[in-house]
Amino acid sequence: MAGRIRDVDIALVRERSPIDHVVGEYVQLRNAGGGNLKGLCPFHDEKSPSFNVTPERGMFYCFGCGEGGDVITFVEKIEHLSFTEAVERLAQRAGIQLQYEQGGYVPKRDQGERARLIEAHRVAAEFYAERLLAPEAAPGRKFLAERGFERADAERFGVGYAPNEWEALTRHLMGRGFAAEEIVKGGLAKEGRRGPIDRFRGRLVWPIRDATGDVIGFGARKLLDGDDGPKYLNTPETPLYKKSQVLYGIDLAKREISKRSQAVIVEGYTDVMACHLAGVPTAVATCGTAFGEEHIKVLRRFLLDQAEFRGEVIFTFDGDEAGQKAALRAFADEQKFVTQTYVAVQPDGLDPCELRIKQGDAAVRDLIASREPLFQFAIRSTIARYDLRSNEGKIAALDAAAPIVAGIKDVGLRKRYAIDLDRWLGFMDERFVMQRIAEVSHAQSRRPQRAPRPAPVDPHVKVEAELLKLAVQRPVLLGPRFDALDAQAFTAPDHVAVHKVIAEAGGTGSAGHGGREWVDRLLEHAADDAVRALVTRFAVEPIQADAELEERYANGMLAAIEAVSIDRAIAQAKSRMQRLNPVEEQAEYNRLFGELVALEQQRRVLRERAAGSA
Repeated sequence: MAGRIRDVDIALVRERSPIDHVVGEYVQLRNAGGGNLKGLCPFHDEKSPSFNVTPERGMFYCFGCGEGGDVITFVEKIEHLSFTEAVERLAQRAGIQLQYEQGGYVPKRDQGERARLIEAHRVAAEFYAERLLAPEAAPGRKFLAERGFERADAERFGVGYAPNEWEALTRHLMGRGFAAEEIVKGGLAKEGRRGPIDRFRGRLVWPIRDATGDVIGFGARKLLDGDDGPKYLNTPETPLYKKSQVLYGIDLAKREISKRSQAVIVEGYTDVMACHLAGVPTAVATCGTAFGEEHIKVLRRFLLDQAEFRGEVIFTFDGDEAGQKAALRAFADEQKFVTQTYVAVQPDGLDPCELRIKQGDAAVRDLIASREPLFQFAIRSTIARYDLRSNEGKIAALDAAAPIVAGIKDVGLRKRYAIDLDRWLGFMDERFVMQRIAEVSHAQSRRPQRAPRPAPVDPHVKVEAELLKLAVQRPVLLGPRFDALDAQAFTAPDHVAVHKVIAEAGGTGSAGHGGREWVDRLLEHAADDAVRALVTRFAVEPIQADAELEERYANGMLAAIEAVSIDRAIAQAKSRMQRLNPVEEQAEYNRLFGELVALEQQRRVLRERAAGSA
């Protein structure tokens, strides 16, 4: 067994793994001001971005779900890895050779499971790609040629050929040092009567990559008449491959999806290839499963769709009945996007690959350009099933389409489609159509009442949070005054815990200008995950003051907290005075009175300072 990774190597991995670069491979980030970046959280579903990254301190935090940490934590959570596996993955990405405290350099067999499986898939992809050039792969090359793909296209997408042998890939991988259990666990082989046998045999193979470009699985197309398996065969569910979360082509399309705020959803591997080669580089496809909610979450991170309705998702479906049903299924998930959702339907039933072969690249681009809104497509496809020449047919069509219109969340959009529905049905009676839809909408709206709003946060607790945020991000602005504060100056228990962490880490006076090293030191002294999460949040959350006013703001926050201690001293002085007899204990009474006057004067000054920071 490998020993513990050296601390110096872990620090080097953090240093050479800029968090904005690493997170940016999964999430589209945009400038949020103050040195922060913002995007849609990859750990929970949200419509407005609350996921923040602070490159200066190497931290991330989501103000929606509370997930946060450094670059290693991010990789742990996004890839479901252990700490060691996350460090190894980042080290590999940065070209760092790790050393362990027991046993020196780590042999490959001792690396984390995920890293091993990723490497096995990389080797498998190379093996398949090389075998595409072999004489036995002629049927595969013919298949590609008939669909308009040249050798360079196959190389660009990594298309390969799985030999029609029982153990060709298995022998190759075992010869490269992989164990039979690993090969089976990764879905590259399955158990046979006498040991593992290749999962894909005699098939054209496409490597399926995640957003970072790692091969995590394969899709294989049947070529031989003697193959009694399905037309397309995919990698089964494995530690790497979760079909509900996989989009073929996302590694190639993600940058263009972010750049154009557009994603095109097609139905197969060859359709993705055809679209990219025809000038539609935002195309992706599901792998052996219908497009669903998990796929939406993957896309939204790159679309960064917001309330401005700037982006668009375009589904391509055949014009036949099956294609229309697929589009209507997509309608059910449409409103989980905030972007505009469209359907691009080829009336003659050609998919993008066939369209490119018969009519050329421009026809594929024209298909995408001719998209129509999904709501419109869903409504018109529904009413097309009825005979609109009779009143009975029109009423039946209205009743069938009304739930679709009633299900549109945007009130204005719902009204516009109600007017369109009236026109398409030929009633020319908008009030009647809207009434029918309103009845359906009323029936659909019987949901539990909204949860009560949370109680407002105590203003003083907000001040405590701002001061602690300054102590984490800008300790040089606080100096000895902060370190002199008593723990009782903070009222919220979690704030008391963070104050304690800062004190145990040496106080703000020892933090210099802060930065990543200071935050790391605080995290080391945090007693539990809850305190670490709050420190992380304070490291990322923007300070509520412009950069040029931060010093004045810090003085104000300090004054506001110091005033609390003065309030407590005043209350104690008054309490003691009330227990004294002014006549019999005049000396002590006068002393306390003088102390009270001085305290109140001090409080007045502090209040003025605090007010001046606003």
